Amino acid sequence: MLDRLEAQGIRSPAVFRAVESVPREVFLDEVQSVRAYEDCSLPIGQGQTLSQPHTVARMTELVMARERHLGRVLEVGTGSGYQAAVLAQLCQSVFTVERIGAFLDQARARHRQLGLLNVRYMHRDGFRGWPSQAPYDGIVVTAAPTAVPEELKAQLAIGGRLVIPVGAQGGGQKLTVITRQGEHDYQTTWHDMVSFVPLLPGGLA
Repeated sequence: MLDRLEAQGIRSPAVFRAVESVPREVFLDEVQSVRAYEDCSLPIGQGQTLSQPHTVARMTELVMARERHLGRVLEVGTGSGYQAAVLAQLCQSVFTVERIGAFLDQARARHRQLGLLNVRYMHRDGFRGWPSQAPYDGIVVTAAPTAVPEELKAQLAIGGRLVIPVGAQGGGQKLTVITRQGEHDYQTTWHDMVSFVPLLPGGLA
């Protein structure tokens, strides 16, 4: 898988080490686990998916921005827990929020199985982020809104980066990076075309 990621343009040695250290099959049910290292997204239930390995590596590489040290990182959309596990290798603390309570419980159990002690969890609407723990050096959003939520931008530290897919499902989503350069100064760059499930409001048990 690492050779394939390199061929697809991933360059960060730290990201390679993080991906290599996290067993992807742990984050899938038994039926899907045999496909864990295929270059595709995989279903995890309730209409949600585990992103393909390249997408996880790419978003991680973008939020790191040239191997910079990450202190506090917010993940919006815990899902299976895989992206949070990769981020946990690269930063001091991961704060992950998920609107589906069952996913959050499952991810917490998987992280404990792997001995990950630097991940904290919140069951809530992802559009709101986790403001009480802000500011964040990085924010990674694993579902796509049609526009960037202002509340998430406001939770970035100065110099922090928000990596988020933006656009309607089926209509072309762009992987977008927003860097906070000052209190009211944000720089936006656009990267790969991607396909994510929509970011939805509210919460479920």
